[in-house]
Amino acid sequence: MQSTKLSLLLFSLIAAVIAFAPAPVSLVRPAERYFRIEASTFAFSPQTIQVNPGDHVTIDLVAQDYVHGLRIDEYEVEVTADPGQTARLSFTAGRPGAFHFRCTVACGAMHPFMVGKLKVGPNWLFWRGLGLGLVAILSGLWWARK
Repeated sequence: MQSTKLSLLLFSLIAAVIAFAPAPVSLVRPAERYFRIEASTFAFSPQTIQVNPGDHVTIDLVAQDYVHGLRIDEYEVEVTADPGQTARLSFTAGRPGAFHFRCTVACGAMHPFMVGKLKVGPNWLFWRGLGLGLVAILSGLWWARK
């Protein structure tokens, strides 16, 4: 019985550390990041871009069919490109998180759904969930063994 309480305490402590420990400081040095995003038929391609905090990001927006815009509200940056033209946008990704970017020019009926995602930093929520799942599996196996 004492062993059961001790193992329950140990699994709970490990789960709490995984869930609530602060994210480690990134050891990745800021870099110059370049992306070419094509805008056409109510979609961005690629739809998601990933950078590290501190990276200097340059986005070339290429409008394929109509006038399109790209705005990232959290960074207060915006650019508009004419059909067949390229427009450039630059900023420093200073805040970690996931941010939406959207088209700023009413380009048709599906315009409100023309969004993409900028991910700044690693996905700690995914890694924490994976760690907690592993602890749950190991504790289940330990309990089944008893």
